[in-house]
Amino acid sequence: MAVNFYEEVEDKFLRFAVIIAEVDGEYVFCRHRERDTWEIPGGHREPGEKILDTAKRELYEETGAVDFEIRPVCVYSVIAKDNFDGRESFGMLYYADIRSFEGELHSEIEEIIVTDKLPERWTYPQIQPKLMEEAERRGFVADNVMR
Repeated sequence: MAVNFYEEVEDKFLRFAVIIAEVDGEYVFCRHRERDTWEIPGGHREPGEKILDTAKRELYEETGAVDFEIRPVCVYSVIAKDNFDGRESFGMLYYADIRSFEGELHSEIEEIIVTDKLPERWTYPQIQPKLMEEAERRGFVADNVMR
């Protein structure tokens, strides 16, 4: 599996939005109700949806964030033999600073954690830690979270 990073690609190729979210200097990870692993909030782009709107929707659905500032980090891609017939698939990586959450979650997410440490059990261990590393390299993630 390969994870690559780009400044931009044509909008039509962006299929996913992933949002590294922070609140009060700590990071927000979520756990799907059918898993015991953690992930960075994100998901699939709906037909006709702008990729920024995908990011905002997924951040709300997966964390309950209602007041936040969000900005793009970069484009990422994944190439995996068992995904998209081995073709490169693209997503947009965002960073969000959350100011407040809604009281409850309304999606498939069972719970969120707010922490200054990376999860030990990732849902996507070959992808999401690399997204965190790239965000750190670009100055979005504090270097102490990666240690």
